[in-house]
Formats: sequence, C-alpha cells, structure tokens
Amino acid sequence: MLWLLLLSSYLIGSIPTALIVGKLLFGVDIRDHGSKNPGATNTLRVLGKGSAVIVVLVDIGKGALAAYLPLHFNLSVEPLYFGLLAVIGHCYPIFAGFRGGKAIATTAGTLAVANFPLALIAFGTFFLVIFISKYVFFGSISVGLSLLIYSYFSSEVDFELIFLFFTFFLIYLHRSNIRNLILGIEPKINDKNLIDDRIPPKNSNLKM
Repeated sequence: MLWLLLLSSYLIGSIPTALIVGKLLFGVDIRDHGSKNPGATNTLRVLGKGSAVIVVLVDIGKGALAAYLPLHFNLSVEPLYFGLLAVIGHCYPIFAGFRGGKAIATTAGTLAVANFPLALIAFGTFFLVIFISKYVFFGSISVGLSLLIYSYFSSEVDFELIFLFFTFFLIYLHRSNIRNLILGIEPKINDKNLIDDRIPPKNSNLKM
C-alpha cells in the first residue's frame, strides 16, 4: 500500500496541466513558446490570466492531493514526503517526456496540507520578494530559503536537510533564469514586452 501511494503521488504530480491547457484551448505546446517552461508563470505570459489561474489551481491541487493520501489511508508517514514526490513528478513528468514545471504551485499545495503555517511563511515570502524585486524566479527560490531558515531556527519543524536539498533543487530548476539575469535578458513580471508572446485561443470568442 505504501509504495503504491508513493508511486501514485509521483503520477499525480506528473499530470502536465499547462501542456494540457495549451493544447486543448490554444492548440499549442506551451514548451515551444515564451520561456518554454510548462508552468504557471509561462502560462500567464503566453496563454493569459484565465489559463494561468486554471494551471495554478490544478497544480496546487496535485500537491495537496498527494500530501493528503497518507492522511486519508491513516498511514503514520509524513505527508510532506508524498507531496515532494508530486513536486518531482511536476518537474519531471512521465506523461510529458520529463519536461515539467519549476515546482512552486505544487509545493504550495503540498505545504498547505502537510504544514499550513509553513505554507504561509514560504508563500508570504514568495509574494513579498516578487513585489520587491519584480522577478518571479527570485520569489521561487526564496520559497526554499524561507523553509530552510524557518526549519533551522524552529524546534517544531525538523526538515533542515530536506529543505537544504530543496533549495538547491530550486536553484537548479531556475538556472536558465539566473543565466538570463546575468546576461541582462531576464524579464520582470511587469515587463510590457511580454505581451508580445501572447497567443490567441483557438476559439477567438474565448477570452483566456
């Protein structure tokens, strides 16, 4: 049962939400447009707000569902582990050639179920860093850093090693953003030129 649920967590995370939304509503592979990442940020950039909301909600749901599995089946296993497998599935989805997103929305769902106060701390930091810097990837990396720092100083949370690896994992996932920043070509969230990447839906009457 345990191994089946762990596998299920990975498979749940592997559902390529942005890829599905792009193909169904716009007839495109989002991995060929914008930043070429099948995540919520690039969905907003390429497909618009409506599609981005769908992707964010479903990706959050993937992490939440995976983290809820051990609770539902009364297993004495930390829900965070199941959620992390969903995060790995989201980043390396077996259903999409192992080309996935960058972990953030699915991490939010995982933390919301596994440890809600941690979710508030991590994503409060996420939005604050984005508000100050205007770079989404800075906010994304700050999620790992805030989890690591809180875990280190808190006697209630003991996941320092996991969150250390998770922080490096986030840095690795955002290596292209870091490279673009160094080259001076990383767009800020309020960059008006991003509208040039927008793709109209297949049905021109559908506003996404």
